[in-house]
Amino acid sequence: MSPSPDDQGMRLQRSSRDTAALIPRLTQWLATQLPEQADPVLTLGSGIDSNGMSAETLTLTLTWREGGDTQVADLIARVVPAPGDFPVYEHYNLRDQFDVMRIVAEVSDVRVPRVRFLEPTGDVLGTPFLLMDRVDGLVPPDVMPYTFGDNWLFDAGPEQQRRLQDSTIEALAELHAIPDASTTFAFLDPRQPGSSLLERNLNRAHAWYRFAARDIGASPLVERILKWLTANLPESSSGETVLSWGDARLGNCMYRDFAPVAVLDWEMATIGPRELDVAWIVFGHRVFHAIANNFGLPGMPDFMREEDVRATYAEHSGVQLADLTWYTMFAALNYCVVFLRAGGRQIHFGEMERPDDIELLLHHRSLVEELLAELGA
Repeated sequence: MSPSPDDQGMRLQRSSRDTAALIPRLTQWLATQLPEQADPVLTLGSGIDSNGMSAETLTLTLTWREGGDTQVADLIARVVPAPGDFPVYEHYNLRDQFDVMRIVAEVSDVRVPRVRFLEPTGDVLGTPFLLMDRVDGLVPPDVMPYTFGDNWLFDAGPEQQRRLQDSTIEALAELHAIPDASTTFAFLDPRQPGSSLLERNLNRAHAWYRFAARDIGASPLVERILKWLTANLPESSSGETVLSWGDARLGNCMYRDFAPVAVLDWEMATIGPRELDVAWIVFGHRVFHAIANNFGLPGMPDFMREEDVRATYAEHSGVQLADLTWYTMFAALNYCVVFLRAGGRQIHFGEMERPDDIELLLHHRSLVEELLAELGA
């Protein structure tokens, strides 16, 4: 019998923090951000367990007085993990995330949550946090992956699934259409050496892997990917520099009627070629499809196919993308680091034993090995 997903450690603990204990401190801080005599009251809702692990996510309801009236806002708090909780990223820059969402909302029709408050110092809760409006909608689940079945996306009809696919790619094209991204989002240029944006993005991913390997151990598979990426760095792409969402995948979107109503999770946002996002969103589905196949499940083989995504993207952007091979392997690299950090966190919290072969943490290992074999790498 194949092991169950739970046996494979796919349920993730995110924090050792007592979230209820944060409410008094957060309420006191909000009183300094709102108008005088606002008398804020903050209520903690349920957590978010089916998606995301890079930051602690809290659902909140804020009530306050303003202009003689009672105001109510449903909020999401994104809190940087405590250093002892095995964070996914070595560096969290909430200011960049806050500013990206703010600017995207101001200059485009891409739907992002309204950002309201930012506390970048960590003085209030121990680590920085931001507060943004909560959007109502559905998210394709990560845990368990939507490709496993028994969820709203898997159970939808082919026309609804295609509507979700095409509307997501349309949103991606709209994001990439924001003009003068290299200047508007210059603060996202990776703080790494390199003569091109793409090389600096690669070096940022390499630094992230070194951070992961320091705690969990080196991965020969990742080293092979890095060697190939470095040797085959493209000299050109489809054209101009765009705002890159960074972690472009379905699980970072919220949907109503199978169309995006919120583009979420901007921790990996950068600037660079548009192929970064398109390859990432295609590869992200391939990962979940491959994991489903590993458990003997059919997955979703006719969904998010590269040829369909490319055609839809060209229709909405007017741009024919360059070859996606390099960008696909770049996505594969970053997924490796995510899985290494996710597995390391589970080991840290005692949810699984450390495997003798650290690459057992790479849930897409067979897919990556297949891709490398095709490349002769």
